[in-house]
Amino acid sequence: MHEKIRDYIYTNKQKLLSLLDELVAVQSVMGEPERSAPFGSGPRAALDKMVNNCRSEGFDTRLCCDAVGTADLCPGNSDEPPALGILCHLDVVPAAGQEGWNTDPFKLTEKDGVLYGRGVIDDKGPLAAAFFAMKCVRDLKIPLKKGVRLIFGTNEENGSDDLKLYTEKEKLPANVFTPDAAFPVINIEKGMLRLPFRGKHSCKGGSIMSFHGGNIPNAVPDKAECVLAGIPIETIVDTAKLDSSGAKFEIKPTNVKNQIKIECIGRSAHASTPESGINAVTALIGLLCGLPLASDKKNDRQREMLRGLNWIFPCGETDGMHAGLKMSDEKSGALTLVFSIFNIENGKCSGCTDIRFPVSASLDEITRLETAALEKAGFTPSEAIGDEPHITDENSEFVQKLLKVYERCENEKGRCIAIGGGTYVHNVPGGVAFGVERGDTDYHLHGANEFITTDELLRDAVIMAEAIVEICG
Repeated sequence: MHEKIRDYIYTNKQKLLSLLDELVAVQSVMGEPERSAPFGSGPRAALDKMVNNCRSEGFDTRLCCDAVGTADLCPGNSDEPPALGILCHLDVVPAAGQEGWNTDPFKLTEKDGVLYGRGVIDDKGPLAAAFFAMKCVRDLKIPLKKGVRLIFGTNEENGSDDLKLYTEKEKLPANVFTPDAAFPVINIEKGMLRLPFRGKHSCKGGSIMSFHGGNIPNAVPDKAECVLAGIPIETIVDTAKLDSSGAKFEIKPTNVKNQIKIECIGRSAHASTPESGINAVTALIGLLCGLPLASDKKNDRQREMLRGLNWIFPCGETDGMHAGLKMSDEKSGALTLVFSIFNIENGKCSGCTDIRFPVSASLDEITRLETAALEKAGFTPSEAIGDEPHITDENSEFVQKLLKVYERCENEKGRCIAIGGGTYVHNVPGGVAFGVERGDTDYHLHGANEFITTDELLRDAVIMAEAIVEICG
C-alpha cells in the first residue's frame, strides 16, 4: 500500500505543484471586511479558488460563512459524519516591507529542488499536499470505513475567527490534525498573549519626529526607522558604531534641514522562536537611548519613554525577564516575549507585544504581570488578545496512530513535542499538529524567502494519505 501511495503522489507531482502555484499567486493577506469577504478580498479569492478546485475534482464541497471551505471523502453508503478532519489555512502574513526576498513572493519558484513563495510552508503547500492525499486515497480506491474532511479557512494568521464562525454552524470531526507546524506530533502549545499599548502622555515636539517599526504582532520585526531633529549626524554615526545588537543601521539626512533618518535592519523570526531573529525595533530604541537628546521638557518626556521601553524590552532579551515574566516548566519550556510593533506619529506612541507562555501559567496571570510592567513605565495597555495553553493526551488512540504513520513513512522514532507557536488546532479539543516542518531547518516561516523542498512536500502528501487510511480505513 505504501508503494502505491508513494507512486501516485510522485506521479502527480506537476499537478500538485500547479495547484500550489495557483494558490501562492493569490495575495491572501487579511484586508478590510467586504460583502461576502469577512477577512478581505485576498483571502476570499484564495478560498474561491480552492473551493472551485475541490468541486471540479468531484468532491462534496461546501462554503461556510464566506470564511471556510470543506471537501469530504466518505464511504459511499455512509451517513456518518467524517471521523477525521485535516485543518489548513489559505491566509498568509504580508510579504510587503520585508527585506531579502530573492524571488517574487507571490509566484511559486522552484530552484534546485526548493520551492519558494509566500505560503509554501505556511500553509498553502501543506493544503495542496493534503488535497492530493485525499485524491490519492480516492483514486486508488482504498476502502474507508469512515470519512475524512479537508477544512480550509482564511483567518488563521489573525486570530482564527474563521474557525469560530465555522464551529458555530458545523461540528468538527472527532479527530483533527493540522499540518501547520512540525513533525512528528505536537500535542502541547504554549498559551499566547498579544497586548497592545499606548503612551499615557504626548511626546510631540522633541528630537524624535517619528518612529515606525514592525507590521505584524506575531513576528520579530526586521525593519524599523525613525526621523530625528537637532542631533548632528556625526554623533548618531559614532553612537551606532558602539551597537552590539547585530542589526545594521543606515543613517542619512532628509530633505528637511537638521533632520536625520535612521533605518535599522534586523532579522525576522516567528514570535515562537524569537531567539533566532534580530529585533529591529528594540535595536533602534537602544540606539536612541544612547543619543544626547536635548534637555528640555519635551525631550525629557521622550527620553523617559525610550528608557522605559529599553528597560522592559532590552534588545536581545526574549525571555521577558525585565518585564517580570521570566518563567518555564518541564512540559512546555520557557516563556518568550517579542516587542513586535512600535510607532510614534504626531506625538502619539503605540506598540504591541507577543508572549508565548508555558502551560503552568494562565492568561490572567501573564496579562496582569505585563500590565503592571507597562504601567510602571508610563504606558497604558489596551484590550488583551490571547488563549490559554493547549494540551492533548499523547496516549490517545488518535495520537498514537499518527505517530505510527510517521514512523512507518519517515523511518525514525515518533514522539510528541511542545511548541511556543500557536497552530490552527489551538482551540480544538483533542486536536494536534502533524507536520510539516522537519528537524531544525529554518524554513523562513513568516520571513523573506519562505521555502519547502519539493521532495518534502511530496513526502507530506504521502504521510497524510497514509494517515487517512490508518484512521479511517
